[in-house]
Amino acid sequence: MFAFLDRPVRLCEGFARRELLRIGGLSAMGLTLPHLLKAGETVQTSISPTDMSFGRAKNIIFLFLAGGPPQHETFDPKPDAPVEVRGPFQPISTNVPGIHFCELLPRTARIADKLAICRSLSTDDNNHDGSGYQVLTGYKYAGPNSRVIQPTDRPYFGSFIKRYRPSEILPPLSTVWIPDMFRLNENVTPAGQTGGFMGSQWDPDRFVGDPSQPGYRVQGIQLDDEALTKLQRRHRLLAGIEHPLEAARQSPSLQLYDGFKRQAFDLLTSGKAQDAFAIHKEPDRVRQRYGMNAWGQTVLLARRLIEAGVRLVHVQWPREPGDNAVDNPLWDTHAQNADRVEDVLCPQFDLGFSALVEDLDQRGLLDETLVVAVGEFGRTPKINRNGGRDHWGHVFSFAMAGAGVRGGQVYGASDRQGGYPIEDRVSAGDFTATLFHLAGLDHQTKFVDAVGREHRVTEGRPLYKLLGTEPATLERVTSTGDVERVPPFDPRITLLHENFSSSDAILPASASSRPKGWRADPLATNSGQPIFGVWQVGDLALLGIRNPVAGDSGGSETIRRSIDIVKGSVALLAQEVRSPFAGTYRLHVTLRASNEEFERWLMDQFQCRLQFFQFTDESKTISNRKELASLAVHPSFQPEAKSFQRFTLEKEFVNHTPGGNFSFGLGLGVAISLERIANGALSLPAVMTALWAIEVQQFQLEFRGKPRNEDVTV
Repeated sequence: MFAFLDRPVRLCEGFARRELLRIGGLSAMGLTLPHLLKAGETVQTSISPTDMSFGRAKNIIFLFLAGGPPQHETFDPKPDAPVEVRGPFQPISTNVPGIHFCELLPRTARIADKLAICRSLSTDDNNHDGSGYQVLTGYKYAGPNSRVIQPTDRPYFGSFIKRYRPSEILPPLSTVWIPDMFRLNENVTPAGQTGGFMGSQWDPDRFVGDPSQPGYRVQGIQLDDEALTKLQRRHRLLAGIEHPLEAARQSPSLQLYDGFKRQAFDLLTSGKAQDAFAIHKEPDRVRQRYGMNAWGQTVLLARRLIEAGVRLVHVQWPREPGDNAVDNPLWDTHAQNADRVEDVLCPQFDLGFSALVEDLDQRGLLDETLVVAVGEFGRTPKINRNGGRDHWGHVFSFAMAGAGVRGGQVYGASDRQGGYPIEDRVSAGDFTATLFHLAGLDHQTKFVDAVGREHRVTEGRPLYKLLGTEPATLERVTSTGDVERVPPFDPRITLLHENFSSSDAILPASASSRPKGWRADPLATNSGQPIFGVWQVGDLALLGIRNPVAGDSGGSETIRRSIDIVKGSVALLAQEVRSPFAGTYRLHVTLRASNEEFERWLMDQFQCRLQFFQFTDESKTISNRKELASLAVHPSFQPEAKSFQRFTLEKEFVNHTPGGNFSFGLGLGVAISLERIANGALSLPAVMTALWAIEVQQFQLEFRGKPRNEDVTV
């Protein structure tokens, strides 16, 4: 029935690897034997028994903010630096005296007493792959290509946790990585995220998928009733077949395999892992507290996995639809840094990170769970011409909380521009040594690779000043952060406002570009100038002409019959798109002419157009723009009170050159314009009422992201 004694490739004294997998039924969950063979090794330690921080972290949640968060807009604001360095945001006081964060982290500022912030981490490497390799392994890259995973790579720090500090509850799932691999553009998967030369059996177990989506399921550990029945039947059959082989079972290697085979079977049949991934069981209020987006829900899933017994959960900052081959994916804000951190990145981080720390604390888990938030590097002190910050590995920040961490302190310092460490420089080796120390693995531990060579787990030293069992200070103040300033991120919103329901929905073109919303040029009032422009009347925006009146000698009002509107004059209503990425946009606008006479007259005198445009100045004035696509429309008069026409402008924004980025520069906008196309004075019809206009009811913007290249380099 099972041809397991005549295979040429042998493992565990005569059993073919493939047949062992077949017999054990392990392929049902996608696990391979190397992922199960954990030797349960122990290591010697030189740590003093009086060091109460050593081994304090029974669990670790590692939040990897891929792309490189800007230190200025997170944990290391520089209010005294020039504006081209400090950016547009202000610092806020945290709940610990003397510690300030950027105003975009108001919720995190309220829990600063639980955090240890380091402002002096440095890799001196400005490449995602090279600097990321240091953060994930503790070593500088020395191989042939750091953009490609190699079997000769240094092991990921989580692989040591899997090998030397495996879970006692879920051994097959000691180190879990969610919700995706560390990927650069075009699916480049850089080195440093596997077991490397220690062996692939120590790779983290990765589960790809978005837990914020309805019906979220992970592949490999969930069986329906039929599959579960079949697996149990195979297990009983295997027990009968293996009975005559008891002599062979005296082999230590086969006994070891048997143990992990049982672990895998228990994992599949007990429901522990399945239940841990069942994020839909969380109450709605808890899910909303973390944020109803991919990152927030992945952080919540990490908490569930830790509760279920997983030792280390790596949370990778997820990529968004269409963020491939653009100039600001993830935290990699080469363009529109201020907009991206304000609209998308900091709202997600601030909500999810603070929710995790508070949730763990309320559940009594924070004292035994280490929470770490770090990127692969920081961003340049100087803001570039596209309003972005570029790669910067010379200094950046990270945050730690929980087990063995003395909260309420800042370690190290950067210079006045946030460019270089000036106090207590921290290497990537020091960073990983601190993680090992807290996890109960001596940073001086040596291990043997697959070919017998001896190595140290890290060359750094733990940051002892950050560690302890008591807070760094007991002093507390009220944080000045304003959570209203940073509302929760909703990934469905591409335009901040789609209609004109609020009384002040439309602002003049001279208004600040933040927060985003409707801007008009010129913005008119019902009683004042100009006579050609944009009005807000009720829940409508109107682009058109107000009929001016002039007093005669007798004091009565008369309607003027001729006005001057120069050819090329434009009434413009526009809004900036939130976080634009590469892909196809469809702009739907519902509008109509205010009356039948204006509809006929409009065709001869004016042109109405829908537009996609790019901003051309840093102030993002809507009149300074480069048109990218437009559609001329001729709305008709709709006599029914609620009848409007719907017009659609579609445009693909993608660079089809292999490896080429599509750049939106300073930002993407959508607009409707009314432009005078005829010469001479404008003769007003005798029937003209006070205001003739295009009535705009709503804008809707659909986005379909550019598909990601599925060729993965591993």
